[in-house]
Parts: sequence; structure tokens; C-alpha cells
Amino acid sequence: MTHEKEPAALLNLDTQGFAFDPQDVTEASFYGIPSPAIHRAEERLLDPSVKSVAYFSMEFGLAPSVYHPYQTKGPLSPRNKKRDFEIFSNLRQMDYYHFVQSDTVVDIPIYSGGLGVLAGDTLKSAADLKLPLLGVGILWSKGYFDQQFCIHYGQLPGEFQWDPRTYPGLVKLKTTIELSIGHDPIRLNLWKYYVPSFDRRHAVPLLLIDSDHPENPDWARELTGQLYQSSTVWWKTVQRKILGMGGMKAIRALGYAIDVFHMNEGHAAFAFVEMAKGKGPEEVAALTEHFAYTCHTPVEAGHDRLPIDELANVLSDEELIIAERFGQDKNPALVNLTILAMNASKHVNAVAKKHEEVTKIQFPDHEEKIRGITNGIHIPTWISRPFEQLFDEYAEIFGNWQDSPDSLHRVTHLLHDRAFREKLWGAHKQNKHRLLEWLRPWMLRDDVFTIAWARRAAPYKRPSLILQRPGRLVEIAKQHGGLQILFAGKAHPNDFAGTGNIKEILNIIDSLQEQREHLKVIFLENYDTYIAKQLISGVDVWLNNPLPPFEASGTSGMKAVLNGVLQLSTMDGWVVEAADNEIGEIFGHRSENGELGREMDLRLQEDSDSLYEKLELMVRDYRQVEQAQPEDRHASKWIDRMIHCLEVASFFNTSRMVTQYNQGIWRMAPIG
Repeated sequence: MTHEKEPAALLNLDTQGFAFDPQDVTEASFYGIPSPAIHRAEERLLDPSVKSVAYFSMEFGLAPSVYHPYQTKGPLSPRNKKRDFEIFSNLRQMDYYHFVQSDTVVDIPIYSGGLGVLAGDTLKSAADLKLPLLGVGILWSKGYFDQQFCIHYGQLPGEFQWDPRTYPGLVKLKTTIELSIGHDPIRLNLWKYYVPSFDRRHAVPLLLIDSDHPENPDWARELTGQLYQSSTVWWKTVQRKILGMGGMKAIRALGYAIDVFHMNEGHAAFAFVEMAKGKGPEEVAALTEHFAYTCHTPVEAGHDRLPIDELANVLSDEELIIAERFGQDKNPALVNLTILAMNASKHVNAVAKKHEEVTKIQFPDHEEKIRGITNGIHIPTWISRPFEQLFDEYAEIFGNWQDSPDSLHRVTHLLHDRAFREKLWGAHKQNKHRLLEWLRPWMLRDDVFTIAWARRAAPYKRPSLILQRPGRLVEIAKQHGGLQILFAGKAHPNDFAGTGNIKEILNIIDSLQEQREHLKVIFLENYDTYIAKQLISGVDVWLNNPLPPFEASGTSGMKAVLNGVLQLSTMDGWVVEAADNEIGEIFGHRSENGELGREMDLRLQEDSDSLYEKLELMVRDYRQVEQAQPEDRHASKWIDRMIHCLEVASFFNTSRMVTQYNQGIWRMAPIG
């Protein structure tokens, strides 16, 4: 397969629009992926007789730094290498003199957090399951943002610098499309990135759109610069029009015969508006058979409500009429993109059982069609090497676990197997040692209880909950051989409360400098999938403390249980479905059925007291297994819980999740 011989309808590459080594794209291989995998994927999407799905998402976290990085014969641009990053800790001298170093390709920076990582994991499992699916998103030329810590402000956001033209595996197409913003037409570039299956025998194309076209005026070239740039309603509206309506135009321009259009959050709701244009009432009503929508949050800020007078500056008269008709908010001056997506879709799903209950309370008019499909994670991406080797060693129990992750439930057959228990603890210690070596200048100890809180810093996730009473933490640390706490996460630049949470954490860490002998607290800058992979496998306990019931699902803890890491969690999101499985400790406020409560009633005092009580129990249990003689360690309750963590990982994965989507909504046949 060469660029000159490749059929235009298949890859249609613009060889002047991106830089590549000729050896990267050959008749046999596309950046290390066998070319037949790409041929099959493209041919099925072009075939009207094959039922296929387009999966729209504002962000995609693909994690190529830790999973299937593309092979390239050319040199990797310095702008596409992961940069060293700083740490803020209560060992300030170390912060001043040292950086955390890594030498890998930077993630394609088109995601901000869990929503994007879930979308990326969804594409990977669709590839694993050989489904004819197309991802549709935006190529953010400036990524999300570059985070720097400042004790006076919390975080200082800056522009993220990378180079799409030289990123391995990212290719530009000759085809462009036109989209009108108000009365102004602009041109949009189209790009492709192929997401491979775990065995590289199949692939899912990801179609990405960008507005940095030389024919566009300067203002238009910046529209796809920064993800979630929402300084004005106009800008937010335009970005959503590019995803939804631009995505539909791109699908048509490339000749794809898509049957179902799945909107991952309401950001893509204008896709329905694009399809409805020029159609009569009966035709428009029939379109809902071809749309599906996933709602990801009960949080008020997660539901876009756009003023109609602002929409009139972006949409045509016909587009605005359709948007008003299907997206009418309780406030008649607003269009609600969540309502628009729900009204446009035959299938609507929440992302956990508890979230299904909450979503039905929030949107009672759509109660009958709302169902829960619990989120998951892509196991081949998030499993650590020592655990991968352990599962392979016990192939008679787990079989082909990468192809059939549900086989991990058989780990209970080994609950009383002494050799397996010892190897399980050994695999965890390997992961912990690797993490602490990565953070060596900060002098963390392998035999000290280590806990992590890492996710988006938003008020309802209560980032600073564990630091509410620093004196209590110091007391626990002194009594039980020390305590090490790791933080990571960004707040949206316009989320002043979330930025305030980071500032609060930095100030408390700074106040604990004199306690560093017993209590070490570290905040890692620029949290991404690479850092996540180190944390979710290397710590002893994963802390998850959102205010119930405002965490729709959460997936970071799912990544941790896959690696035998115990949970310390409130009863919210996915944990509600796993809490009976002895995977750790549950603490704090629990929401009753039918109760939503108030998002800003954070219950910090009462829930921090409960957190400290459960934390001390876990530290004691950890010390028992850490200090036990090797011949006695296998009998530990801690290792029982590690095994139960692996058991629940057999369910909380995207192989099961995508299978549920396909059986209940998409109904695609796998590619032969």
C-alpha cells in the first residue's frame, strides 16, 4: 500500500499536509499496523449493506504513550515527546531541584479527562470486537491546557504545544468540507487516526476535524485550537456545531454509509439538526431511529444551555428552528443540548445503575427510554506488565483473557491457592517499586502505605477531603509507620471553585513541611494517561470521594482494581455496583433513592471524619501484610481483597460495555 496506489476513497491522504517517512506507509503496513486491518475497516464503513455506527465525542483519550504506540521510521519531533514535569510536595528542596522524567510519545492531546479516556477505550474495544465503527471528533491543535502549579492561584493554565503534522499515525486527508458559521462559510480539514485492536488485527478509524485551513480568516483558524474553550457562549456554540454538523458533513463527504449516530454527551447534538434539515415532519420523526445518546453527568454544569439569541449568530434560520423545536429548555430563552439529544434519540443511556436512577429523576419526560449501561475500562490498555504476566502464567484458569476479559472472574478459583496469592502480592510490589523509582528524588518508601487521589479537580469530587484535618493524618502516620499521599488532576481553567480546591491542597501541603518524616504528600503536575498508568497500578489504595449521587460512574477506580489496588470510596457511581464484593472500604454520606441533594452541600466535616476512620483501618491491615513473615503473608485479608478486586474487573470493562451497546442499541455484525 503506497500513497500513490492507495484508492482515493479508502485513505485519500494529503501527502503535502503532514510529514511522514515513506517507510511508514507501505503496501504491507501502516505505521506498524497490518494494512489489511485498515482496508477491512474502511470497506465495511463504505458498504451500505453493512450496518455501522459513528461515535461522536468532543474528546478522545487514546493513551498511545502506554498502549500500542505507532511505529515510525522517522525521528520523533521534540514537540511530540512527553515533557518533564514538576511536582509540588512537602519536600520543597526536592521540588526545586528535580523533575519527573519520561521518554515516550505524548498522548494525542485531544482529551481533558475521564470522558475522553472512556471514548478512547470504547474505540479500542470496538476494534477488539471487530465492529464496523467510526469515531468522530475534533483535532485540537492546542490540546486542553498545560498546567503549572502556583501556591497563590492553585494552577496557571498555558497553551499546550504539539505538532499534529508529524505525530506518528496521524494523517491528513485530501478531502475538506465547508460549514457556515452564521453567514460566514469556513473550510474544515479532515484527519484520520486508526485505533488498533489489542492484537493489531483490526482497527477503528477516528475521523478528526480542524479549522486551521489557509483559506479561513484568522478567527476561524483558531476555532479548533483549545478543547473546551468556553470564554464566550459564541465560541462554545461554534465548537459544538463543528463537532455535530461538521462531523455529519465529513461522514457524507467521505462516502460512509453510517446507520446509527451515537452522541457521547450532548456536545454533538447538532448532528441531528444537520440530518433534519430539508426534511418533512414524518421524515424528521423517523430520524430518531438512527440516533443514540449517552448522558455522563448529573452535575448542572455538564448540561449545555445555550441562549437562543446567541444561537442565531451561529445557526441558520432553519437550523435554529429545529434546535428550538427539539431542545426547548424550561427557560424558553434557552436551547438545552441534553434535551435536544434525548428528543433526537431512540436510545438514551446513563453510565451506571445509580446514574440511571438519578437521570430518570432529572429528566422524567424521558424516563421510559433511559437505561443504564455501566462504564468500563479497556483492560489491555490499563493492565500493568506484572499482572499481565501473572494472568498469562495461569492460562489454565484465565484462558485468552485479553480477548475474553470476563474470564477474570475465575480468579476466585485461586482464592485459597497459596502460590498464586504470594505471586499476586509480588506483582503488586513490583508495580509499587516501579512507581517509587519514578519518584525517587522524593524519597518515598516501598514499605509505607501509599494512597492516591487522581482525577479532574471539581468541587463535587472533593479533592481536598483527605486533607481537611492534617493533624489527624499526621497522627495516623506516626502511629502506623508513615503515610504517603499522591494527588494529580486539573481543574477546568474557568472552574474557579476547582482551581480554588487545588490552591487549598497546595497550601496544606506547604504547611506540612515539618511533618515530612512521617507524612509525605505529593501533587503531580499535568495529569494524563501516562501518569495515570503509573498511579493506578503502583499505589496500595485508590481514593474516590465524590459527593453522592453526583458521580455518574467514574472509571479511575476500575483501572486500579484491575491491578489489585484496593478502594477507599464513597457509595457513588460504579462503586455502588461493586461495594458488596469486598474490594476495600466504603465511607461517608449515602444518598437515598429519589434524593439528589444539593451539589454544593459538600459535607466535608462529617465525611472527612468517616474517611479517617476507614483510612486508619486500612493502614492497620496494610501494616499487617507488610510486616508479616513471608510464610504468613499469604493468609492476609488484604490479599483476599486484592483477589476480589480482580474479580470485579471481569465486569467493569469496555469489552462488556461495548457488547451491551451493540446488543441493545447498535446491532452490528462483527467484521469477518
